[in-house]
Amino acid sequence: MPYRRLPNTDVARLRALQTARRKGSMDNPFELPYAQKWNLEIQAFLPQFQQAVERYNYSKNQQAQTGKILSDQFRMARLYISHFIQVLNLCILRNEIKPTARQFFGMDEDDKSIPELTTEQQLLEWGEKVIKGEEQRAASGGTRIYNPSIALVKVKYEQFVFTYNTHKDQQKITNRTHDKVSDMRNKADQLILNIWNDIEAKFQELPSENRRIKCTEYGIIYFLRKSEKEELKEAK
Repeated sequence: MPYRRLPNTDVARLRALQTARRKGSMDNPFELPYAQKWNLEIQAFLPQFQQAVERYNYSKNQQAQTGKILSDQFRMARLYISHFIQVLNLCILRNEIKPTARQFFGMDEDDKSIPELTTEQQLLEWGEKVIKGEEQRAASGGTRIYNPSIALVKVKYEQFVFTYNTHKDQQKITNRTHDKVSDMRNKADQLILNIWNDIEAKFQELPSENRRIKCTEYGIIYFLRKSEKEELKEAK
C-alpha cells in the first residue's frame, strides 16, 4: 500500500492547501470530506502564507542578483585600490614621491607591501584610507598620482560601497521574510495534517485503490515503497 508523506517544501505546502481548497469549493458543504473549521482556516490562512512565501522568494532573488553585482564590483574596486598602492610604491621607488607619503595612508613609511584585500571589510577599510590619504597628500602639496587617478579609484570604491550596503539591507529583509515564513510553516503543516486525516477517514470504507484516487483528488500525495515499485516494473 502506498504511503503518504506530508509536504516538506513551501511550494508543496501551498499546492496541498490550494488543492484542498479548490476541490473543497466544488463540493456541497455537507459533503465536504474535511471539517468546516479546517475549510474556514484554509480561507483565512492560505492567502497570508502565500503572500509571505512570495515576499521571501522575491527578497531572496533580489539579494542573489545584487550579490552577483557586488562580486563584480568588489573585484574591480580591489583591483583599482591595489593598483593605486602599487603605483604609489613605484613613484617612491623612482624618488618621485618621498617614502613618508605612505603615512598619509596609515602605512609605515618603509612598508612596501600591498595590504590584504581579500574580504569586504578589508576593502572597505583600505578604500577609505587610500581615498582620504591621497586627498590629504594632495592638499599638502604632493604630486598627483595617475593611472589610476584617485578620482577613478573613488568611483569604483563608492560603487562597491553602495552595492555592499544595498546587499546588507536586502539580507536583513530576506532574514525577516524567512523568519515570517518559518513561523507559519508549523501552522501550515498542522492544517494539512488535519485535513488529510479527515479526508482519509472520509474515504476509509472504499477499496484501497479507489480510496487512494479519491484522496489524491484532494491533494494527498502518496509514494510507492521500493518493493511496490519493483512489483510495478515486473507487471509492465
